Amino acid sequence: MKNTYWIIFFIILSIACSDKSNQTQLSKGADYPDQESWGVTIILTDSSIERARVLSGHLEKYNQKQYIILDEMVKVDFFDKKQNHVAVLNSEKAEVDQNSNNMKAIGDVIAVSDSGITLYTDTLYWNAKKEKMSTMDSVMLTTTEKDTLYGIGFESDSDLQNWKIIKPSGVTSRGTK
Repeated sequence: MKNTYWIIFFIILSIACSDKSNQTQLSKGADYPDQESWGVTIILTDSSIERARVLSGHLEKYNQKQYIILDEMVKVDFFDKKQNHVAVLNSEKAEVDQNSNNMKAIGDVIAVSDSGITLYTDTLYWNAKKEKMSTMDSVMLTTTEKDTLYGIGFESDSDLQNWKIIKPSGVTSRGTK
């Protein structure tokens, strides 16, 4: 009987000391952010001139891929070369390429120029060097003249002054001048 206790003791001891662990280890790599922050502001500049200010509730930074993911109420203010505010963009999420400062806004994107033009779409790209916005998704655009325009695809400058809908659709009752 004494030997049976010793045998059970050694079995339990060998199981407890085995190399196999029940603990789950996180894999290393690009699947997890290198840094996280909450309540952030990012300033995107060109030659030390502020061109965009990005605010977000949450930020994930990935060093190896050189990009940032922003989520939780993303807001982007755009500025002209004289640092005058020209437009604001709101979206659910955004991605910023750290090498180029190019940005992709994703989910319920609404861009509003200070002159009153409003763009609604699902995804909007901003090219920082060219200071151009574009998408190939469906768009709805309202103008200061109370027009509502629809289409697929869109291109514009950051202040939404010089814009083009790639494949417009809809009907108007306006005459030509």
